[in-house]
Amino acid sequence: MNELIHTKIAVFKGKQVRKTIHNNEWWFSVVDVISVLTDSDNPRDYWYKMKIREKDESGAELSTFCRQLKLEASDGKKYETDCADTEGVFRIIQSIPSPKAEPFKRWLAKVGYERIQEIEDPELAMKRMRSIYKAKGYSDEWIEKRVRGIAIREELTDEWNKRGIKNQAEYAILTAEISKAAFGMTPSEYKKYKGLERQNLRDHMIDLELIFSMLGEASTTKIARGRNAQGFGQNKQSAVDGGSVAGNARKELERQSGEKVISRENYIKCPQNKKLLKK
Repeated sequence: MNELIHTKIAVFKGKQVRKTIHNNEWWFSVVDVISVLTDSDNPRDYWYKMKIREKDESGAELSTFCRQLKLEASDGKKYETDCADTEGVFRIIQSIPSPKAEPFKRWLAKVGYERIQEIEDPELAMKRMRSIYKAKGYSDEWIEKRVRGIAIREELTDEWNKRGIKNQAEYAILTAEISKAAFGMTPSEYKKYKGLERQNLRDHMIDLELIFSMLGEASTTKIARGRNAQGFGQNKQSAVDGGSVAGNARKELERQSGEKVISRENYIKCPQNKKLLKK
């Protein structure tokens, strides 16, 4: 998964631990790990004091096991966050007296092993993704479109990376341009239209919305390659034009069918497959 866009949530004994892929490895939020192991009301302060204590007692600089990576916070925005890979987290755990340390180590080893499996066999990652969506109440047909959409999105972001798009802000702007051209709304406007807050917009799209999202992003990839677009400016124009391909097709379908593609539906309270049964 592209580390520029994906913050994942793992759960240990009911508590969330944010993680992201960096250099083909899982990196975990250190403050989340501390929160799980200590039940501290202020895990950031605990981490700050722990680094000072460890340096005084053993001379070890715990920060050397960390790297600042962007993770999504509770407000939906991404911030630079102290993260450590599996080996680094094991070392940090040694400085935390907690009865949860051993079960957490076993959990951590399992999560890391699953990542190794996924690198060796990417199909496993897709299978796990499908099982998660299935458990949330999505239909098999919707899941297939969602999984395909993720693959198309990753192909696009990989293409942008090759063409000089490197930072999160540029990725967000280009994504917004595709969305505006395809649906007449930026992703943030679209979320507001659907009554969403921190939820993932595409997890609350109906089938046709997913299809036109895929068309916009697949068209952008095709156009960028055809033009050999380089840098932000050229790729922005390709994003507008790729999104317009989907936007024009959406408008034509709406004209022919007499029905809107864009929907206020979301699946916050009622799973997607149950909504289908009601129709």
